[in-house]
Amino acid sequence: MAYISYLRMVVVLWLGIATFYCSPVQSQDSFKELEKYIVSQVIENKIPGIACCVVKENRMIWSGAYGWANIEKGIPMSIDGIMNIASISKTFTATAVMQLWEKEEIRLDTDINLYLPFPVRNPHHPELPITVSQLLTHTSSIVDGDYYDASYSDGDPLISLEDWVTGYLVPGGQFYNEKQNFSKTAPGFEHEYSNVGFGLLGYLVERISGMPFNEYCRVHIQEPLGMKQSGWFIHEIDSSKHITPYEFTAQENQPLELYSFPNYPDGLLRTSVRELSYFLLAIMNGGKCNQVRILEKSTLKEMLQPLVETEDGQGLCWHQIVFEDLWGHSGGDPGVATFMYFNPRTRIGVITFQNNHKGDMFSVVRKLYTVADNL
Repeated sequence: MAYISYLRMVVVLWLGIATFYCSPVQSQDSFKELEKYIVSQVIENKIPGIACCVVKENRMIWSGAYGWANIEKGIPMSIDGIMNIASISKTFTATAVMQLWEKEEIRLDTDINLYLPFPVRNPHHPELPITVSQLLTHTSSIVDGDYYDASYSDGDPLISLEDWVTGYLVPGGQFYNEKQNFSKTAPGFEHEYSNVGFGLLGYLVERISGMPFNEYCRVHIQEPLGMKQSGWFIHEIDSSKHITPYEFTAQENQPLELYSFPNYPDGLLRTSVRELSYFLLAIMNGGKCNQVRILEKSTLKEMLQPLVETEDGQGLCWHQIVFEDLWGHSGGDPGVATFMYFNPRTRIGVITFQNNHKGDMFSVVRKLYTVADNL
């Protein structure tokens, strides 16, 4: 089965759909050479499918899709296929928080307990507050314990965001474990990536706005940008367009059920390459895309600057790949690997989706950016 599947994949890859939005022959030739590289990477790493695009200044200049969105049904990959984009979702959560900050409804350096109906403290340092800024920069000292990994389930989340956050962060809660859920380092003193911290940010958005987090994002981010096919829950999207995630085991790609987790603001936005490009264009262009503004230019300047010393620069959610001067976010979950990066100076951005978690596809991001930068 594996050998036959990959013979079929080779055919589909070489018949992959690529669209050029820029006319010069030289640019088309450059992207055609790049396509050969993408195909080789997909075959070598046995990736079912990959979809990607390049945006420059205020428009998409190239897109490509190769392989399968669903191997068993023979559905080709497409830039309109929907996929959970994993941790790239955090950039939407951060956008929601900063929209509230612009309205002066939340302050970044204030104790989060000012906005919560229950107190949250690191039990190892109960005298020290945790701030919104610390949550956005992964320095809150809230960490991902075993209960986080165990919270994945098929279908939509089994419990609400509020029940999850309360159960995880409040002493006596169903998921509370002071040794696993909190670092021994005090808040603000160490960078440790925290998915749960972004679940808490999503809950803060709910408390302050009075809207469910998914609804807030739909009304204030997704719909204004034209992201009409996107949603946070399976029941919100057309599941027939959902790209199937695969786990590579026993030398084959095994399909996974569509899954979720209650801490969903950290990684469960379901969208397409095309619709995600609208969001990236807005970020690249000072918070505005197609005459729709989701953030002020000055707000993005606050977000896109290194605030925490890490191997790469850590801003408010967004991180910087310093040696390439790219800002963005990546995402990884079972059967999912995603990248979204851009250069604020050149206003060139790249998005890639793949539906398993094999290979180093950041090499594709680099090459896509380099080709676009040399046009």
